[in-house]
Amino acid sequence: MVLTTGAWLTILSFLITVILILWRPRGLNEAVPATFGALLVLLSGTVSLTDLATISGTVSGAAITIMATIVMAIVLESFGFFVWAAEGLAIRAKGSGIRLFWYVNLLCFLMTLFFNNDGSILITTPILLIMLRHLGLKNHQKIPYLLSGALIATASSAPIGVSNIVNLIALKIVHMDLYMHTLMMFVPATLGLLFLTFLLFLCFYKQLPKRIPKTVSITTLPPHHNPPHKSAGHHPLSDRSVAATLVKQKYSNRFMQNVLLFVFAIRLSLFGASYIHIPIEMVAVAGSIVLLLWRWIYLKVSPKDIVTKIPWHILVFAFGMYIIIYGLNNIGLTESLVALFEPLVSGNLMNASLLMGGLLSVMSTIFNNHPALMVGTLTLTHMGLDPLTLKISYLASVIGSDIGSLLLPIGTLASLIWLHILKQHKVKMSWKEYMKVTFIVIPPTLVFTLVGLALWVSWLYPSH
Repeated sequence: MVLTTGAWLTILSFLITVILILWRPRGLNEAVPATFGALLVLLSGTVSLTDLATISGTVSGAAITIMATIVMAIVLESFGFFVWAAEGLAIRAKGSGIRLFWYVNLLCFLMTLFFNNDGSILITTPILLIMLRHLGLKNHQKIPYLLSGALIATASSAPIGVSNIVNLIALKIVHMDLYMHTLMMFVPATLGLLFLTFLLFLCFYKQLPKRIPKTVSITTLPPHHNPPHKSAGHHPLSDRSVAATLVKQKYSNRFMQNVLLFVFAIRLSLFGASYIHIPIEMVAVAGSIVLLLWRWIYLKVSPKDIVTKIPWHILVFAFGMYIIIYGLNNIGLTESLVALFEPLVSGNLMNASLLMGGLLSVMSTIFNNHPALMVGTLTLTHMGLDPLTLKISYLASVIGSDIGSLLLPIGTLASLIWLHILKQHKVKMSWKEYMKVTFIVIPPTLVFTLVGLALWVSWLYPSH
């Protein structure tokens, strides 16, 4: 096949964009190279104005849902919820470093389910760093909690589709609602997370401190302590000020629990909306508006600060990357993948799960999971698979994108954000240290989860 000038320009745009996103010279925001690459693709002519309208319709709902979720996180930060949660972790550990390990991973799992994987990293990592410092732990004692928490927070976007913007976009492409996604994915993915946590526990057991202080007061933090931010720009959750600490002291556990229950109810409502075919972004926006009003009443804080705190670049990044991938799709990338994988995937759920999960793991590790899952999902839609095989292939792709991508730090933006936060807090973590753990725990977890997915779906639909 002879490539046109437009095709070569599209390929070049993709490569330059991925390199700049992973390299991030001088803290370059990932939205900048994504926008630049998208403009080059549009100029090349491989993406038309009609394609642009299709992309807008596909990305908009997912982006609005993620933005509404981040608004909820900002409001909870204002309530002092995260400071309260950090102190609660230390108290519930009851002086046991082992018990603290399990609580840390539970927190990271729940934060990703309540918010999203990037948001979970941005929220939990500063909380854990603050707590571990107040516990007086040394650098090598902090690593088991920080690394396991980061891996679980990122991998936890697999069980439900609303915890990752790229998962939401891919859901729409394969015409799969949130209810069906969770029915088929929650059990195998959650079992996979438990398996991953158990492997991490075995890896870190000797490093975990057996005894830690039984009490720690997080409220002794300096009044204007701010967690590190994602880039040189503004951190969306950075206003941990005197007001937040006072709120934490003012409101009882009951108040915090009520706030948490409300957020949990909103997340459940997303599934109900999906089941009755109401756009889930409408429910997410309604929930965030109620929380903003709640904050206005209790803290007298106007909602207008949200405009400056929302990381709008996430929307720009997702839109730009999708244009680039759509361009690759239009010049024949998916056709090549279809020709290679369709004969292997068709008619066998176990093959579909293992092969698509493996393919997306490799692609995510090399190219980052955002563009990888987009390419994989577009490939699936051209394979002519029966509905069930298409769905399990998609879900396996999500597992590869969310779990398999963790083999190297460049596999996900969340991992890169995490390393950046650690560096700012002067906690040393080299790529070698990272990979010494991930090369042990990620491959078996990936295979375990993919096999579990095939067996679970086969049990749900035995007639296939």
